[in-house]
Amino acid sequence: MMTFQAQLNGQDVSVKIEKEGLTVNGRCLNYADIKTMAPNNHRVVITLFSDDTLTFGMLGYNFDSFWQELLKAFEQRCLDALFIEEAVVMACEGEYHLPKESGRGPIRLYPDALCILPPSAGSVRLAFSEVSDLTADGYNLTITMTSGKTYSVGKMGYDSMPFFERAASLWKKTLTARQKALAPYIPEAPFTHVGLFRTGHPEHHWAAAITDGKCALELYTGQDAATYLYCFEEPQAVFRRNLTEALEAMSTHREIIYMPDEELAENPLYRMAVRRSEAVCFLRSKFNGRLIHSANHAARLQEFLNA
Repeated sequence: MMTFQAQLNGQDVSVKIEKEGLTVNGRCLNYADIKTMAPNNHRVVITLFSDDTLTFGMLGYNFDSFWQELLKAFEQRCLDALFIEEAVVMACEGEYHLPKESGRGPIRLYPDALCILPPSAGSVRLAFSEVSDLTADGYNLTITMTSGKTYSVGKMGYDSMPFFERAASLWKKTLTARQKALAPYIPEAPFTHVGLFRTGHPEHHWAAAITDGKCALELYTGQDAATYLYCFEEPQAVFRRNLTEALEAMSTHREIIYMPDEELAENPLYRMAVRRSEAVCFLRSKFNGRLIHSANHAARLQEFLNA
């Protein structure tokens, strides 16, 4: 990784752009702590979740190199936090409109998802399994999720139409592949619902027993040791949608759904992942403990669901 000489809030510093963050005079600033980044009058302004603001200036002729290297490293770390496992199908630069921000930046198409990567904590992976509609209108593509949220991308130049056509094709292929992969998994009492984590790994699936206000979740990922318990007040349909979206988002990184906040604070990659998925935040907020597999597991599970 490259090292740059700059000023940070008026003080001379050496800045090294690395995989997990910036090293400034030997001290690490993890990408997980960054809320936004933006160039401003040959300076790079970074706001943190702590509400501190860092301004890197006096980069001289290295300003463009610094900004581009920082964007590239931050983008890759965001992809790591979104648990991207597949090879990119198409990579473009275009305009994006997210629920909380808009701009122009990298837009990536994968076999099972579309990723929008702003220079902020707003990066998002839109899983095709959670998309209810794709609508192309001129130079823009509107993506409507099963949650009702909408996102749009567009103005990619000559890449616009090829991107839109590939996205529509991959969306349909994903829904078909997922339906086929789920067919062998029939929920057995007390479980009422089944699902996949990622479409590309049909061998990894989950089963959930959902009642009014209670959910017991079993994860079949080859490391099955416990049933995860949840209590909620929302309608079943709302909980079920968030559950499905959260499990797709976290892939098989099961620790995310039960890791205490203190431990999460010590795991920067997982912190980034949680901040990039409202559904994962929702599921974590409903967590009510684990039920270890033991001789009386079935009886204790039924007791929880019926309480």
